[in-house]
Order: sequence, then C-alpha cells, then structure tokens
Amino acid sequence: MSSILSVKGVNKRFGGLQALGDVNLDVAENSCHAIIGPNGAGKSTLLNVLVGKLIPDSGSVVFDGQSVLGRQPHEINQMGISRVFQTPEIFADLSVMENMLIPCFAKRDGAFKMKAIGAVFGERDMVQKAEEMLAEVGMLEKRDMVASSMSRGDKRRLEMAMCLVQDPRLLLLDEPTAGMARADTENTIELLKTIRRERGITMAIIEHDMNVVFSLAERITVLAQGTPLVEDIPDNIKGHPKVREAYLGEAQV
Repeated sequence: MSSILSVKGVNKRFGGLQALGDVNLDVAENSCHAIIGPNGAGKSTLLNVLVGKLIPDSGSVVFDGQSVLGRQPHEINQMGISRVFQTPEIFADLSVMENMLIPCFAKRDGAFKMKAIGAVFGERDMVQKAEEMLAEVGMLEKRDMVASSMSRGDKRRLEMAMCLVQDPRLLLLDEPTAGMARADTENTIELLKTIRRERGITMAIIEHDMNVVFSLAERITVLAQGTPLVEDIPDNIKGHPKVREAYLGEAQV
C-alpha cells in the first residue's frame, strides 16, 4: 500500500530540549495510523509539524508528493489535510450552520474570513453541502443551535463535519475523545469507523485512550522522548517490552 504522508529525518529542538529526534513515519493511504506515547513523548509537536504550525530544524514532510513545510494553514487545508484539535475548534457564539459555512467558503475561495458567514448564506449549493455533512454526522436537527450550548460530544461532531465538508484526503485527530463521557467516546469511535468505511479518508490519530487506538488503528507508532521506539500492527504493540518500558518507566523481563 502506497504512503500518502511521509516524514523523513525530522528533528525539532526548543532550546536545550530535543522534542523530536530523527522521526521517520509513513502513513499508508486509506489507513488509520496511531501515534502514541507517554506525556512529553513529542506527539503534539509532531502533529504541529505535520500541519505546518511548526517548522522542523531538519527533515522533510511530504503529503501526496508535495512538501507541507512553510505553508500557511489554509494552504495545507487546500492540499487535502484537515485537523481535529484536542479541544474542539469551533465558533462558540455562532450557530451550527454558521460554523459549517465558514469552511465551505474557505474551501472555495482559499481564505478564512469571518465575513464569509454573510457572504455565503444565500448560496444554496454551500448550504446544501453543509446540510448533507451535518446529516452524515447526525447533527442536522441541531443546525440552528448555538454551538456553545452543545455537549462536548456534539461539539466534536460539529468540528469533524467542518473538516469533512472540505473533502480532505488526510484527517489528523489530536485526542478526539479527550474529556468525553464513555458513551460519547464510543459514539465517536463508531463515527470515525463510518467515515473511514464510506469515505476512504486516511487518518492519523494521537490518543491516550488505548481502547480508541486499538479500535481504529491498523498501524501504531510509539514515541518515547521524541524518538520512534516501535512501529507495528496493534496486536504486536500490545505487551511489547519496549512499549511497557516507555509507559511504565521500567524494563520488563
């Protein structure tokens, strides 16, 4: 299976701290690849490099044959990469539909502008696409709700819909179930499974909840102190001595 995302020799320091050390990672197209590790392992730093928020000191990040380094966030979105943040990135004072129309406008015109709300509300094609995506994630009946009034699970569904309306080829998920009740977590797992099955979107996920990781991922990379420790299929990651050492802080015999 060919790689849609390729990370080669990525290093990143913050002063005297080596946040990432010679990271190599390939994410196969139409797969779900999890990146796990203890706190401080470099997971979020790596994700910020993948979306262009951080520029590494050395190395390359190539998506579908194009470098992502040095590109603006809206350029990375247009390349086909969307990100779901650990804390849902929505506009709390706007309605669900107003939130949806902003990425619709950005997808068409290549720029993120708050005035998009007024500009596109009369454009039926965008409204229809937003409605279709809200229906897909089970949020259409809440289209007129103010986003701040919703549960965290619904806010997450809205954020996913805002990403998906841009037709991404790669969806980066930063702890998508963080802070959720168990029922919302299970619903999110099922939603992500449905999205993968019906849309064939490649996913890379950072997650501390191992139930989520093992429910979704086909391949897992374990980071420890900014360096890849193990990469393998989920069955081989479970109980791996190096993984247990990284998480528990002591070697297993």
